[in-house]
Amino acid sequence: MVMQPLTTAIMMLLLITRASSFATPSHHRSTSGSAFRLFASKTTISFDPAIDIRDKATSTIVIGRHSTLKTLIEQQDSYVSYFGFRPHPDILSAMHKSITGNQATSSLVIVPTVGPAIPRPPHKLTLCSLQNKVTRNNHPLSVHSMSDMIKSSCSSIKTSGNTVRIMVCVEDEYPLGPVAAAIGRAFPLFSKKTKSATKDDDDNNDGEESSSDDDDEERMIHVTFLNSKGKVVKNEVEIAAAKEAAEGVRLACRLVDTHPEELTTTAFAKECYDLFESDETVTIEEIVGDDLKDRGYGGVRTTTLQAGVFSDSNTNKDFLMNLLHFFSIVYDTGGLAIKSRVGMCGMKHDMGGAAGVLGGFTAAVRLRTPRKIRLMLCLAENAIGPNSVRNDDIITQYSGKTVEINNSDAEGRLVLSDAVAHATKHFDDCDLVVDMATLTGAQLVSTGKMHAGILANTEELEQLAVKAGLASGDLCYPLLYAPELLKKEFNSKVADMKNSVKDRSNAQCSCAGHFIESHIDPKYVARKGGWLHVDMAGPGSKAERGTGYGVGLVLSLVGAPGSSRT
Repeated sequence: MVMQPLTTAIMMLLLITRASSFATPSHHRSTSGSAFRLFASKTTISFDPAIDIRDKATSTIVIGRHSTLKTLIEQQDSYVSYFGFRPHPDILSAMHKSITGNQATSSLVIVPTVGPAIPRPPHKLTLCSLQNKVTRNNHPLSVHSMSDMIKSSCSSIKTSGNTVRIMVCVEDEYPLGPVAAAIGRAFPLFSKKTKSATKDDDDNNDGEESSSDDDDEERMIHVTFLNSKGKVVKNEVEIAAAKEAAEGVRLACRLVDTHPEELTTTAFAKECYDLFESDETVTIEEIVGDDLKDRGYGGVRTTTLQAGVFSDSNTNKDFLMNLLHFFSIVYDTGGLAIKSRVGMCGMKHDMGGAAGVLGGFTAAVRLRTPRKIRLMLCLAENAIGPNSVRNDDIITQYSGKTVEINNSDAEGRLVLSDAVAHATKHFDDCDLVVDMATLTGAQLVSTGKMHAGILANTEELEQLAVKAGLASGDLCYPLLYAPELLKKEFNSKVADMKNSVKDRSNAQCSCAGHFIESHIDPKYVARKGGWLHVDMAGPGSKAERGTGYGVGLVLSLVGAPGSSRT
């Protein structure tokens, strides 16, 4: 399925197999009784700096570093313009003194609304203090703490059905996108919880958790950014960047949170079409099913999606060319090397890399990023069926190299290897290839739950990626790069390599990346093209929810408008 070619420079290609060995249950089931309905979050986030929203808010959350909050509180003449009423200075001062700049803390007070022309009910005011200082491997504003504090604050003040105003004190040197992404992360979109038509069900739940959830509440979140002088930020480019970053993160989180019965490979592809249906700068092409095998994609035995984007504004020759690859295993059973009951739960998150980069890609397109970017999303389901790949099988990858399967649960690297081989073989104008995936559990051991592990073929690119992570809040940290020392882990007697390491204690996260690297086209290597591998198995999810990791990193890497301050 190929959309008509366009005259502009943006193109998207989908390569898709729609195979499942088992029938998919219906998504629409009738539930006995009319008391329940499927419920999804209706939280709306607005970044419009218009001041009239201020007077509609029933709650206000002010967040920033402890030192910055102090500067804000001292500007007593601006209280009415900030809040729409005049809280007593002693109340704000006491709230500020009750929290500390040594750690993330908050203070909540219900204050009388003195000063407005129209009487208003008491107002819930929360001060959230971020750490004044963080270490060199964290975002300066500690955006992960920001997400947690905003979510917790909204939960504690019961914001359902109301308008909440979030005022963020941002120092001038930091872009708004990462902050907006942190706010978006606090309000996930997906939920299949049921809402009772009466209160009786919640009253008779014997102490169990209520069927309602803070994530499900209908509310308006209005975000206002304040600069170092306490003035409202109204720069249109920065506000647009903030809006798209937040929407990209919420899109990614929704995809990661959606259950695999609904988010099949076909449904994921439809998401891509729906996102760009009205954008005439984007074209989409699919390679589907047996066509993948016929064209030599031996590592992609089920669904694959390839997407490419070119910026319409890129007519000069001295642009940066990026090729971003991400694999999406919409559900990973492990295949015939099947996972345990416990180990399989949560594997819907295995498509976190694709979700994150699709969110970043979408934001970059809507911001009309002046870069030439291609995006390849490899979509597949690792399931059991008559055509399942077996351990001991030998496959031929798109690179032409043969791989002996010794672990069908190490499928992601096979899919990514085909994508990397395709990109470096066919795109002569590409000088940077980035692949991102929730590839290995070993990544968490190597770099933890907050930092992705990165592997880069040059020190310069490695440093660039770390800086992009720090700027965006999608943190990353270098893994060991030593292919000549680690490639022996894949030695095979009967094929060019195996797909899983012999010794799991020998830098296996790096090994997985080097497996992908080994399928890069030799001509690309000869012209010294850049390659960056991002393993984000840890930071891709938190507390059984997607985090939208990858959106900010993509925007920072491609230099999207508003992703940095110069």
